[in-house]
Formats: sequence, C-alpha cells, structure tokens
Amino acid sequence: MNKKALPRPKSSNAQIRAYVSAAQKGLKAQHVVHSDGRWAVRRAGASKASRTFETQKEATQYAQQVAKNNKTELFIHGRDGLIRERNSYGHDPHPPKG
Repeated sequence: MNKKALPRPKSSNAQIRAYVSAAQKGLKAQHVVHSDGRWAVRRAGASKASRTFETQKEATQYAQQVAKNNKTELFIHGRDGLIRERNSYGHDPHPPKG
C-alpha cells in the first residue's frame, strides 16, 4: 500500500478538512459518487466501486448500511464531486450533547 502524504486542502471548507484529516488517520470511509452516469459506492482509497446504482438515493441507502456495519464515516458527493453531506456511524470525535 502506498503511504503518500496527502496535500493540504486549499479550501477553507470544513468538510474537506475533515475528509483529509480522516484519510490521514487511515479511517476507511464510504463515499457515494457520480460515475459514468450512475451512482457508485466506494471505500476511501479504493480504485473500484463496491456497487453501482441507478439513483443516488439507492446508493446512499446501501452506503449507510455499509458505514453502520463498519462504524465508519459516510460522504455523499453531488454531481459536481463536492461533498454535499457527511454522516458518522461510529467513533465520532465530537459527539453531540444531549
């Protein structure tokens, strides 16, 4: 496995910083991304998708189950590739109060 240092994000977007931080710590998050006219679910760092779906909703539902089972993060990307939503399903460093 290639252990290259990830470049620092140029954006001030908190989600991007959180994603880079998680990747640097070696956390295996799930990502829902648009690929070749379909929606793919990929584990962070994987070159191939674990599954592809016709709709983003179907891909998100599958990815949520995988993230819950593996107690990882879930990143949902829009068609433009930017992170639209992020959910944590375990080992959240900042759990909500209350």
